[in-house]
Amino acid sequence: MLQANPDIEQTWGLDKSLHGWVRLRHQLQLIKKLASQQYDWVIHLSDQWFGAVLAHWLHPKIAIGFDYPKRRGTIWKRCFSDLAPLAESNTCHTVEQNLLALSVIGITPTDDEARCRLCISQTNRQHIANILSSNGITTSYIVVHPASRWFFKCWEDDRFGHVLQQLAEKGWPIVLTAAPAPQEQALVESILNHARSPRIISLAGQLSLPELATVIDGSRLFVGVDSVPMHMAAALGKDTVALFGPSKINEWRPWKTRYRLINAADYGPLIDPDAVNTATHERYLSNIPESAVLSACEELLANAPENA
Repeated sequence: MLQANPDIEQTWGLDKSLHGWVRLRHQLQLIKKLASQQYDWVIHLSDQWFGAVLAHWLHPKIAIGFDYPKRRGTIWKRCFSDLAPLAESNTCHTVEQNLLALSVIGITPTDDEARCRLCISQTNRQHIANILSSNGITTSYIVVHPASRWFFKCWEDDRFGHVLQQLAEKGWPIVLTAAPAPQEQALVESILNHARSPRIISLAGQLSLPELATVIDGSRLFVGVDSVPMHMAAALGKDTVALFGPSKINEWRPWKTRYRLINAADYGPLIDPDAVNTATHERYLSNIPESAVLSACEELLANAPENA
C-alpha cells in the first residue's frame, strides 16, 4: 500500500507466512538490513514486541513508542528514548492517536498535514481502466464493499442487494468488491441474488489491495462497512457512506473526507464494542434500515464535492 508513495524511499516487510526457526532467521536478517541503514529515528505505532526490539537493537538517536498500560512494569520502556501518551478509548481518531507519537519531540502537524495519502501507480490505473472498460463501465460509477474480515460488522445481504438494485435503476453503474476469502465470496453471491441489474458488476476476489484502491479512486461514491477499504476511500478523498455497528466511532470513522455515517445504535439497541466476541458470525447492523443508506447515497450523489 505504500510502494507508490514518492515520499517513501524504501519499505521493509515481515513475511507472516513463515514459522519457527525460519521466521526467526527471517527476522534476524531483516534486523541486520535495517541496522545497516543507521536510522536516526524509529517510531513504533503498536504494542507489538518486534517493533520494540527494533527500537532497541537499531540504536537510533530517537526511539518513540506508546505508553501502553499493559506494557508498564516490563522492559518496554527501556526499548525507547520517549513514550508518547495514549488518549482515552474512543476520544480521538486513530490518525490523531498515531500523530501523538510526534508530540514528545515537539512536532504538531497542521490540519492539512494530518491528512492521509494513498498513492496510485500509473500501471494500476491503466490495468483497472482496461478491466472497467471490458465490463462496460466508461462513466462515473459507485463502489460497494459490503464485507469485513469481522462478520459482526456486516449488514444483511438482502438489504445491501436492494440498495444496489435501486441505485442501479437510477442509472448508476455499481462495482461490487470483496476479498478472495470464501466467506466474503459467499456474501457477495448472496447479495447478487437480491440485485439483478446488468449495471452491477462484481470484481470480488479479483483485485489486490493497490488495485482495489485504484478502483475506489476512480469512483464517484464509496459505500461500505467499517473496514480497510472504507479507510482507503477516505484517504483518497472519496465521498463515503459508512455503515457502523459496535465499533468505536470516534476512533474509526472516515478521516477527513465528506461522508455520511449510518450508526446501527441510532436505530435500536446495540452491543457494546468491548463486549463483542470478534469470532462470532452474528451480524450487529440489522437495526439499519435500507432507507437510511439509500438516502445518504442520494444526498452525496446529488451534491458534487467542491474539488470534483
